[in-house]
Amino acid sequence: MIPMTLERIARVVGARLHDVPDPRAQVTAPAAADSREVVPGGLFVATAGARADGHDHAAGAVAGGAVAVLASRPVGVPALVVEDVRLAIGLLAGHLLEHIGPTVIGLTGSVGKTTTKDLLAQVLERHAATVATDRSFNNELGLPLTVLRADAATRYLVLEMGAGRKGDLTYLTGIAPPRVGLVLNVGTAHVERMGTGPADVAEAKGELVEALPADGFALLNADDPYVMGMADRTGARILSFGRSARAQVRAEAVRTTGRARPAFELVTPSGRAPVELDLIGEHQVGNALAAAAVATALGLDVTEIADGLTAARRRSAGRLEIVERPDGVTVVDDAYNASPESMRAGLRAVKALAGTRRTVAVLGAMGQQAEASRARHAEIGRLVADLGFDVLIAVGAGDPLATAEAARSSDRDVAVHTVQDVADALALATALLEPGDVVFVKASSEIGLGACARALARG
Repeated sequence: MIPMTLERIARVVGARLHDVPDPRAQVTAPAAADSREVVPGGLFVATAGARADGHDHAAGAVAGGAVAVLASRPVGVPALVVEDVRLAIGLLAGHLLEHIGPTVIGLTGSVGKTTTKDLLAQVLERHAATVATDRSFNNELGLPLTVLRADAATRYLVLEMGAGRKGDLTYLTGIAPPRVGLVLNVGTAHVERMGTGPADVAEAKGELVEALPADGFALLNADDPYVMGMADRTGARILSFGRSARAQVRAEAVRTTGRARPAFELVTPSGRAPVELDLIGEHQVGNALAAAAVATALGLDVTEIADGLTAARRRSAGRLEIVERPDGVTVVDDAYNASPESMRAGLRAVKALAGTRRTVAVLGAMGQQAEASRARHAEIGRLVADLGFDVLIAVGAGDPLATAEAARSSDRDVAVHTVQDVADALALATALLEPGDVVFVKASSEIGLGACARALARG
């Protein structure tokens, strides 16, 4: 973040200064919305959440080094008080971008955003100073916090943009207008809040390409007709990516190496080069191609891109995160979130990883699936059986019971168990696991199965 005095920040966001002894005191470090993540010289952003109110931690944040608190009410320590904290932090982020001018890259999609963002960041970091979204900070609070980590040396700003409903991407691109926009795919994540089906999701995701300038680039997935349909919604140049032979950035000779890691020949307009990913699952090829398309649009050579992808490592927790226990049990934690698309990809990746080893699936609910929720959960149960999982533990009442019923009614020999909650799932999985097993844990984040996965990883 470029240094800014409190009085300058107050002018930008329309704040009133409270308990500020020196309005010329400078904020020299990034902002944080978690008081535990405040660094000396930073700004603490106090928001009221479902579990905690940041205003209650304002004093601790200042004691930890924050210069001041951006708050909606006086908090007894130096504060910039505004009516709407989220709106204010967005204004501050937009102000910063006007003064430093990096190339802003926005990416969205129903699944794969965080992995693609992590891959892309690692490719670009080898080329120039890059700031990318931390974890999945992709909403109206997380995106400005990412922007405020940038400074005058930042050349590339990679911003994951989440869309829970129509209008979200219009708002986010208003804060950080992208020059490059990537749309990964259109699936069923958040369909409950967007409409009734993929067309409604596509309408919301397409807001990203509508925000692009004529001299910018729209990177569109040639394998997804809903995404390619967005070409008519932008004046930017189009660069397509995907497994399709017609994609401008594509993969050829796709194969899976040991430990279920995909390899392929990357083909771009500048040539071709081999890639071997340090991630599991053939679906990761699509994420890598998306990252490669952005890098291609930015002018990187195919060899640079391929080398960056091959060197890249998983960065974000809870996304096909593999832990090998001393007793030979392999825990695959994919419990950060879940949709039918990511659930299917994860199940297939784990079976490829396991080979002939016994497999256990601990699955919870996939949220926001609207009227089709029960049917989609049943589809997952049938897939568990068809793939040959040995054990299924379905966690929770409601839709997970449809997963269990579908798996139980198949003609495959699957041991199906149902439990009420995360604690019961952990207890049962712990009792059932045998040395050499591979256990896969996945559900939407609100279910809390990540705690189960982490406990199983510890043994």
